[in-house]
Amino acid sequence: MALKTLEDLLDEGVSGRCVLVRADLNVPLDDSTITDDGRVRAALPTIRRLAQAGAKVIVATHLGRPKGAPDPRYSLRPVAGRLGELLGAEVKLAGDVVGPEAKSLAGSLADGSVGLLENVRFDPRETSKSDTERAELAAELAALAEAFVSDGFGVVHRKQASVYDVARILPAYAGDLVLKELDVLRKLTGDPVRPYVVVLGGSKVSDKLAVIEALLPKVDKLLIGGGMAFTFLAAQGHDVGGSLLETDFVETARKLLDEHGEQIVLPVDVVIAEALAADVEVRTVPADAIPAGWKGLDIGPRTVELFAKVIAQAKTAFWNGPAGVFELAPFAAGTRGVAQAIVDSDAFSVVGGGDSAAAVRLLGLPEDGFSHISTGGGASLEFLEGKDLPGVAVLGGEN
Repeated sequence: MALKTLEDLLDEGVSGRCVLVRADLNVPLDDSTITDDGRVRAALPTIRRLAQAGAKVIVATHLGRPKGAPDPRYSLRPVAGRLGELLGAEVKLAGDVVGPEAKSLAGSLADGSVGLLENVRFDPRETSKSDTERAELAAELAALAEAFVSDGFGVVHRKQASVYDVARILPAYAGDLVLKELDVLRKLTGDPVRPYVVVLGGSKVSDKLAVIEALLPKVDKLLIGGGMAFTFLAAQGHDVGGSLLETDFVETARKLLDEHGEQIVLPVDVVIAEALAADVEVRTVPADAIPAGWKGLDIGPRTVELFAKVIAQAKTAFWNGPAGVFELAPFAAGTRGVAQAIVDSDAFSVVGGGDSAAAVRLLGLPEDGFSHISTGGGASLEFLEGKDLPGVAVLGGEN
């Protein structure tokens, strides 16, 4: 089965037809205020093209991690408002996922208009491990529309009702965003232009171990920052004080350093504090001289300089995970420095979604300074690991 695309659906004609779009509008909120609308903006092209072609567009998405029941903290009301602002037209929000309000919304949409179902994770069947339960919800979602467009790249690695099962019922198509993400990531896994440099950060080695093992045979340099760096520093025999440390993975890190030491680049200095707060005393110390009780919370300026020299030589660069706790000003310089080095390079550069994409916007870096900012952190990593993405496979596509 060949992968069908949004272009195919538009060629078939959508005027007057209900089209269900699975987007990823899982934005960060401060109470009811969206703090980063990047994912909403990324979803616009597909939604807008369908609406302009006269479709009745029904958008399904999740927000946060509710416990399979309605929770006002995770209502999509702010998302509906922002989506409407960006589209320049009201986006009506159903008060349920597949209940009376969802059915009423689907039946009342005018040609070219857009409606939003309430948080699909309010229904426990969305994330159920039971194929039967997921299929039940998928059937109810499918009953609202005549075609399905998968455009939430951030969830295509999930075998969930609104991602996977509904695509087995309705005629299913890959949206523009999904196609763009796949095209970019294939450039990283196919035959990337060298030198190929990967920068990994974030808190835990355990979260990135599979992608580290998958990438090391392919990359020229792997730069490691963030909390995960301290497990590698411990593997070198250094005392990391009160820094984040996964003791169960120290031996694994030591083995990786033994086998790939020439490729792996670790911090040479770190920014430390006794507590994680915006108003604490901070110091910069060598990476092998962290005092007891102090926590490493960012890479230091010498490390930024070291990383930047490596990145400057890159022709292909992939970055996933912040270098420090960038949300707090005392620990943001490392992430900003790494990101700026990528912007300043001549590399084909990909930001691997999640916290890294948020950091780009929060720190005021130019988004057009990167070749591509992915909307899917976990999906991007699983793609690079070589795993099948269920939400792509069900469309007839391959990694």
